[in-house]
Amino acid sequence: MSIALRALRGRTLVSRPTYLTFRAEASQSFACRFASSLPALDASTSRPSFLRRAATVFALGVAFTSLGFAMAASPAVPTVTALVNPPTAAESLDKYKPQTEEERAVDEFIKNHPVSKELRTREGFTEARPHMKIPDGYRSHHLTGGLLAGPARIVVPPLVFTEDGGKSIVALSYLGVDLCGHPGIIHGGLLATMLDEGLAWCCFAALPHNMGVTANLNINYRSPAKADSYVVLRATTTKVEGRKAWVEGRIETLVDEGETPVVLAEATALFVSPKQAALMTNIFPSN
Repeated sequence: MSIALRALRGRTLVSRPTYLTFRAEASQSFACRFASSLPALDASTSRPSFLRRAATVFALGVAFTSLGFAMAASPAVPTVTALVNPPTAAESLDKYKPQTEEERAVDEFIKNHPVSKELRTREGFTEARPHMKIPDGYRSHHLTGGLLAGPARIVVPPLVFTEDGGKSIVALSYLGVDLCGHPGIIHGGLLATMLDEGLAWCCFAALPHNMGVTANLNINYRSPAKADSYVVLRATTTKVEGRKAWVEGRIETLVDEGETPVVLAEATALFVSPKQAALMTNIFPSN
């Protein structure tokens, strides 16, 4: 037996675990060697400059703001176009298309009435429907052309014959049962509105820039106006002085040939062309 084995006899062998130690210095050295092997990044391209980012944000702001304005203004484009280029008298006639049997019956009666036929033969008279010259987007907000128009009210737009130069006017209308004050009687306020509007239509062509506003309106009611009936408004320009025009007119029943109409209301009015009318006609030119 060898000397080494004899020395181990009688001793207990104990196994000792082996530990691996990690040195921080070695890891840092490895990281530095790995980083040095990568290509260097250009600091100027790794992050956009402040000016570049600001310009991008500004461009996006302008683009989205312009898009918002375009979307908000798009519904108003047809209205503005119609104001700048209003329909002619002939186009206003073609623009109205009856939609119901009631509208067709009323429209045919008015267009074929002897008064309408006789006026079409007169030289110097123009036939039109002024309410149809109002832009579609605004007409629903107009009192007589929108709010008071429709079934059982002002069923069809008035048919208007205007004499050249703002000398006179004749307008035929139908008044339904939903325009009453007392039962079966048309509200006097509606007759006043019709007189104000009709007398203004009469004199506009005689005023500077074909525009005027009501300065005075006097009305005398003569007879009750029955609902569900046809009426005719007649007006004449009696005097014009500069920016002022005086008009008188009346509303009477629309009767057949040989019958005597009943005068429902009479009125006199003064209309004045505004001092700013020239500027207004540049924005809303008249026909």
